[in-house]
Amino acid sequence: MSGDYGHGGSQVNSGSKGSDTHKHKDKHKDKEHRHKDHKKDKEREKLKHSNSEHKEYSEKKHKDKEKLKHSDSSSDKYREKHKEKDKDKERRREEKIKLSHVDKPKKEKENGFVSPAAIKSEPKEDNGFYPSPQHIKSSKREYDDEEFECKPKKVKTEHDKKAKKRKHEYEEDEEDEDIKPKKKTKDKKVTEGKKAKKEEEEKWKWWEEERYTDGSKWRFLEHKGPVFAPPYEPLPDKVKFYYDGKPLKLSAPAEEVATFFAKMLDHEYTTKDIFRKNFFKDWRKEMTSEEKSKITDLNKCNFSDMNEYFKAQSEARKQMSKEEKQKIKEENERLLQEYGFCIMDNHKERIGNFRIEPPGLFRGRGDHPKMGMLKRRIRPEDIIINCSKDSKHPKPPPGTKWKEVRYDNKVTWLASWTENIQGSIKYIMLNPSSRIKGEKDWQKYETARRLKKCVDRIRNQYRDDWKSKEMRIRQRAVALYFIDKLALRAGNEKEEGETADTVGCCSLRVEHIKLYPKMDDQEYVVEFDFLGKDSIRYYNKIPVEKRVFKNLQLFLENKQPEDDLFDRLNTSILNKHLQELMDGLTAKVFRTYNASITLQQQLKELTCSDDSIPAKILSYNRANRAVAILCNHQRAPPKTFEKSMQNLQTKIDEKQNQLSAARKQLKAAKADHKASHDDKSKKAVEVKRKAVQRIEEQLMKLQVQATDREENKQIALGTSKLNYLDPRISVAWCKKWDIPIEKIYNKTQREKFAWAIDMAEKDYEF
Repeated sequence: MSGDYGHGGSQVNSGSKGSDTHKHKDKHKDKEHRHKDHKKDKEREKLKHSNSEHKEYSEKKHKDKEKLKHSDSSSDKYREKHKEKDKDKERRREEKIKLSHVDKPKKEKENGFVSPAAIKSEPKEDNGFYPSPQHIKSSKREYDDEEFECKPKKVKTEHDKKAKKRKHEYEEDEEDEDIKPKKKTKDKKVTEGKKAKKEEEEKWKWWEEERYTDGSKWRFLEHKGPVFAPPYEPLPDKVKFYYDGKPLKLSAPAEEVATFFAKMLDHEYTTKDIFRKNFFKDWRKEMTSEEKSKITDLNKCNFSDMNEYFKAQSEARKQMSKEEKQKIKEENERLLQEYGFCIMDNHKERIGNFRIEPPGLFRGRGDHPKMGMLKRRIRPEDIIINCSKDSKHPKPPPGTKWKEVRYDNKVTWLASWTENIQGSIKYIMLNPSSRIKGEKDWQKYETARRLKKCVDRIRNQYRDDWKSKEMRIRQRAVALYFIDKLALRAGNEKEEGETADTVGCCSLRVEHIKLYPKMDDQEYVVEFDFLGKDSIRYYNKIPVEKRVFKNLQLFLENKQPEDDLFDRLNTSILNKHLQELMDGLTAKVFRTYNASITLQQQLKELTCSDDSIPAKILSYNRANRAVAILCNHQRAPPKTFEKSMQNLQTKIDEKQNQLSAARKQLKAAKADHKASHDDKSKKAVEVKRKAVQRIEEQLMKLQVQATDREENKQIALGTSKLNYLDPRISVAWCKKWDIPIEKIYNKTQREKFAWAIDMAEKDYEF
């Protein structure tokens, strides 16, 4: 009996305690005697307990902590570490459950919430997947306590610990009565007062779990389907369309397409011949036969009345009252809560783009040959839904049906359809902060880290291939050199007239390069000038190795400007070769590797330990810019750039005036103190000195901001930061120099890279 009672912290105790209470009910008057007995029993059991399970667990826990300290940050070691820990926790959890079967009904609620039974049972399934983080967290809470107390008994444990410190012991009955009201109060505080903290604690740490090994992406998927664009609302009768100076009433389909053009009337696109030609051709398809016979020339069409109407509508939206704006906000929030989330493997995941794009006119990038064509309205009949067979299927709008409902857990999309302009498939996917997207990112950077180990061997091989007797091997080797050294994209084959004239490394033409044996005191210079992805110009002059230069001269022989530079190479040939060099290697892996390694090297070179936080952030942005330049991530200067720089300069001027005045005040205070030598004047000097320091810091911060903006005027830092730079490099840098992570990543980005923020330590190396 004393053994069971003295164990005090375990759940088996609750059964024993109940029986002990009935046995000793008549004796409880003599409190002093009972206190002594209880104390002795507790001491006996404490000794017994410490020699067995508690000691074993403490050693295990200590070992786990040691492992954590010395663990490598790579994914294999990281997963192995958690695998061992979770196996150990699972074993102990099962032992506890056997002991605590008496208390099972009480386990229904934890902190006022029902425990999800499905999640608890998941680890027992042989699917190669770890328990969910909720389970992991509960395991930690169950076994981290000194007394091995299970969470439902947490309140009682705390009460018992307090009781040990007290000089007298309460009765069992009184103890139970105290616990009940305390638990209710505590639950209220947790659910109401500390909601934000609880959300943080319960964040799904999917990176601590093992991934599915059978190729499946999920076991269960349920969602509500997409939100369709609202139906077309005809224009008021007072808004007219004019043809050849006369008003003409259009049919609803023709009028809707006309409004797309009218909205863009002030845009440069509507002046381009190809845009106008494509629009008019598609618009006529929506007209009635009568309208087709009347409207034969776009130049005779007058959309100005429509354009003015939409401008007035836009202005009216800006002038909306707070109440009207709030109403729209609430409706958007309702749609988000209903359609913006899905249930995937017992976890609520955010969906990225749950709204279907409304119909409109295709713009494209650069001089796209299909600009101006009509993007048709997507209807439920065009949509393929993907979900679990055992889930509640999304319902299509009344009177409609889906094209198809699939149950494919080998893909990550929730819905798909084919758009009519290029015939490409569009998808509804999960948010970047989801497990699926995060796993893909993590894997991408791990593949780039694997390249780091064999990049020297690959470089030696392509250098040897420059001397190959086969022209195709030489071309492949030179192309790989450009992809590695210049971070060029591979470039895909395209059908002529289908897309803008953009190229990558493999699709370069003779007209895109010029060779200079000597230029500006440099030998063997190659000048590149072509349109890359999204019609962004790539222009670069770079010295290359002599053998590369000689090979390029050879490739150019007897070719016309429009001929391919690498006529015996394409992306599929190149990627097949890269797969032979390293499993999972593609041209993009080189870009990711070079971007990440450049950031790491630049941060080491540019960061000075004595710098202030703003100065260190400037160094980070300069390192990021070096990567953006390498990857050719350009942008047009923002329209508001000049105005924002003027405002910033005004602030700098004001701050300089403040600093000048503060320095004068400090000088005067020093003079007063020199004359009087009293405490009051001494304190005044200190106050003025601190004011000067504060203004100096503020001024420096503004100056750093101005420098940063000016330097990044035409460089897009975000593209490389989000897609090519291993976030663990940035996180490690922040931790090393005590920079708040919020200074580098905003809230959305922190959610996207939650795995890296949790995983990386300050000594992480790419």
